[in-house]
Amino acid sequence: MGSVWPQSHMRNEPVPTIIEKPTRVEAAGNIPKLIDEYVGRVNSEDASISIAHMRSPSGWTEPGQTPEFAEYTVVLRGTLRVEHQGGALEVHAGQAVVTRPGEWVRYSTPGADGAEYIAVCIPAFSPQTVHRDRE
Repeated sequence: MGSVWPQSHMRNEPVPTIIEKPTRVEAAGNIPKLIDEYVGRVNSEDASISIAHMRSPSGWTEPGQTPEFAEYTVVLRGTLRVEHQGGALEVHAGQAVVTRPGEWVRYSTPGADGAEYIAVCIPAFSPQTVHRDRE
């Protein structure tokens, strides 16, 4: 009679892991924004990548930053404004934006509907590596 365990478990190979729910983390900015981290330093103790679902209201803005990580952002709803040293980008629903390590950026949602988006940071976001501007 065969084993009930998957063959990969018997050989000590990695198996997929379900992440049951995100962890709500505190956001920087002038008014509250929701950040639900699914993968990263807080929810999954993973320092190599973070994946978070963001929901920011109209009028939200955060301090500028010069992070040590790349950030890949996919806008699901509304418009995300990304200021950079050369100007600003308006990233609309269905679009994405990539910022690279060492690049100064400031995110905001000035539109009437705010924005909802997924942010992926490589390596994972951390307060120690985001290097926010002092205001």
